[in-house]
Amino acid sequence: MIVAMQESAPEEQIQRVIEHLVKMGFSVHRTTGVRQTVLAGVGPRSDFDVRDVEVLAGVEQVHRISAPYKLAGRSFRPQGTVVAFANGVKIGAEEIVVMAGPCSVESREQLFTVAEQVAKAGARALRGGAFKPRTSPYSFQGLGLEALKLLREAGDRFGLLVISEVMEISQIEPMLPYVDILQVGARNMQNFNLLRELGKVRKPVLVKRGIAATLEELLLSAEYIMAGGNYELILCERGIRTFETYTRNTLDISAIPIIHKLSHLPMASDPSHGTGRRDKVAPMARASVAAGADALLIEVHHDPDKALSDGAQSLYPEQFSELMAQLRMIAPAVGRRMV
Repeated sequence: MIVAMQESAPEEQIQRVIEHLVKMGFSVHRTTGVRQTVLAGVGPRSDFDVRDVEVLAGVEQVHRISAPYKLAGRSFRPQGTVVAFANGVKIGAEEIVVMAGPCSVESREQLFTVAEQVAKAGARALRGGAFKPRTSPYSFQGLGLEALKLLREAGDRFGLLVISEVMEISQIEPMLPYVDILQVGARNMQNFNLLRELGKVRKPVLVKRGIAATLEELLLSAEYIMAGGNYELILCERGIRTFETYTRNTLDISAIPIIHKLSHLPMASDPSHGTGRRDKVAPMARASVAAGADALLIEVHHDPDKALSDGAQSLYPEQFSELMAQLRMIAPAVGRRMV
């Protein structure tokens, strides 16, 4: 259930309501907005009467939530979640944040060349794989810890946040000193043990939609992380598998406004994985911004024809710069802005 407290409710009344909910068998998650405090009661009970809570001092409204995702639902934070960073970047606010870089970190020269170019074009975060989940065991698997150190160094030099994919629980702790955002890839969207552990981390997490996942399943994956106490969460549409074979995946742009209606969490789009084709990345990026995306993940490589992974979907730096100029024209038309 969702309990909206009165704007004037003192801390003493809020604590009494929390204690009452705990006695009823709920675990309580609290969020404090600009106007009021909202309490989310999460638990297996369905045989409760909302009037038992409505009569408590300081309570304004009580809502029984039928959706299986309580914390990720829009009613938990009607004002929306903004994931903020120390350098002033905010995901879920007015600015559209672009995260760009190579699919995999291949070398120091490659990463620093790309990082410098995407930073000049206006990217706010550097993306790059250190641990790479590949369909074939013989494909390039990433440089691991060495790649993380290079990402952090490049991010610091060019004023970029760092986002990289975490594949298993044992990688979380080593990654924390080097990344600003932990990315959960499509293959791990329903790795529930990993999601539970990420719920214990106090660092932003970006969760990509699985290749055959419904939007409800995506929100339930977010629920696993939020149930652990980590509310710094970003969701990402990266394309789903359909009967169409012309593109690598089918980028479901309709997921962006749907998630914004169902959830308070920021929504990103990954047109690189969503299409798998360099010539389709820019059109889908433009469409994603028009649909309300809060952030974009775009793969950029200075020599994509020689890339060790996903070169066919990586933009050349000059293509990325051109795309950024186009997005700066589109953003104001939908009430957003870009640097």
